[in-house]
Amino acid sequence: MKRAGTAVITAAAAITLALPSAATAATAATSTGWTAPTCNRVVGDGAVTFTTDGGASLAGTTGTLKPVSYTHGLVALGAADTLLATRNSELQRSTDAGCSWNHVATLGADTTKLTAGSGSRAFVWEPNGGYLARVDGATVTPLTAPVAAVMGLGTDPADPNHVRLAGADGRLYDSRNAGATWTVTGTPAFPEGTGVYSVSFDPADPDHAVAGAMVRGGAVTTDGGATWTASTGLTSGTNANLFSTAFSPADPSVVHGVGVDLAEAVPGSGNEGRHLYRSTDGGRTFVKIVDDTAEHKLTNSTLLAPSPTDPNVLHFEYGTYFMGYGTDLFRYDAATGAVTKTHNAFDGVSAIAFNPVRPSVMYLGVEEVGTPS
Repeated sequence: MKRAGTAVITAAAAITLALPSAATAATAATSTGWTAPTCNRVVGDGAVTFTTDGGASLAGTTGTLKPVSYTHGLVALGAADTLLATRNSELQRSTDAGCSWNHVATLGADTTKLTAGSGSRAFVWEPNGGYLARVDGATVTPLTAPVAAVMGLGTDPADPNHVRLAGADGRLYDSRNAGATWTVTGTPAFPEGTGVYSVSFDPADPDHAVAGAMVRGGAVTTDGGATWTASTGLTSGTNANLFSTAFSPADPSVVHGVGVDLAEAVPGSGNEGRHLYRSTDGGRTFVKIVDDTAEHKLTNSTLLAPSPTDPNVLHFEYGTYFMGYGTDLFRYDAATGAVTKTHNAFDGVSAIAFNPVRPSVMYLGVEEVGTPS
C-alpha cells in the first residue's frame, strides 16, 4: 500500500508550483484582504494541500496524513486569507491563504461538512445526522438542529444571521438568529416516504434549492420550499436516483448533479446507468453530460466542484485506495464537451475550495484510508 503523497506532496524540493510573487499576490487582493498563497509547502498534518494547475502538481506538506483520515469539509471564508477544514472530528483553520493550518476544536461528529457564512462565520453540519454548530473566528458554538437528519444547509449573503437547512423529507427550516432557533417553512420536496439524499442551496439566494431523492429524482424550489417542482431529464424512463447537486457560483441557473437513470440500470443490462447531469434553468431540467466509463469513473458520492468563475466548468473526482490507485481529478467544460484529467497519489479528495481572488488556486481536502485488512 502506498503512503498517499509520499512522492507527490511531502517532498517540497520535488515540486515547483507556479505561484504568484508577493507583489502579484498583493495586487490580487480585494477589499476582503484575500491574497493568493505565496508558499510552496503547507505547514500542517497533510489534510489540506493546494494546486495551481488543476492537480498536475500539489503543494508539499510538512506532515504526512495518517490513516484513517477524511477531510470532508473545506471552505474559503470572506475574512482575509481564512479557510476552515474538518478532518475526522477536528476543525482546522488557516489564516494565511492555506499556507499553514492549526487545530481549532474537536467537533461532536466524525463526518462533517462546512458551509461558509459572512466574514469569519461558517456552519458545521453532519450529512444525514443531527450534529450542527456555528463557527465565528476560533469560537465553536454547538447548535440544536431542528431535525434528526440534516440533508443540506445554506446561508444568506444578504443577512449573516439568516440560515436555512433541509430535513430528511426535503422540508426546509429557517433561522433568523444564526441557528439559535428554527421555524419550519413550506412543504416536503417529495411525496411522503421518499428517501432524500441531499438538498443544495443557491449560494446567492437561499429561497432557491434543489433536492435529490431515491427513485423520484430531483425537485426544485424558488420560494423557500413553499412549493416544489419535479425536475425532468434525469431518466429515459420514469425513475431516477439523484444523489447530490451543486450550484455554479458564477451562474445560479447552472446546476450539476450525479445520479442514476434507473431505466438503464435494469437487471442483466450490464449498465449501472450512472451519469453526471447539467441544468441551465436552475434545476428544472437536466441533461446527461458525462457517463460512467472506465475512463471517467463515477460513484454515488462523486464530489462536484463547480468553477467559481466559469459556469461551463465542473471539477469532479474519483479516488480509491484499492491497489494503490490514487485519485483522478477531472475537469468538464460544457463549452467544448471535453473532459481532462490529472492524477495524484492520495486515496481520495473529499472536498475542494477555491481561492477567492485567484480561482486557479484549488484547495484540496484529502483522504488517507491506509492498508486494507
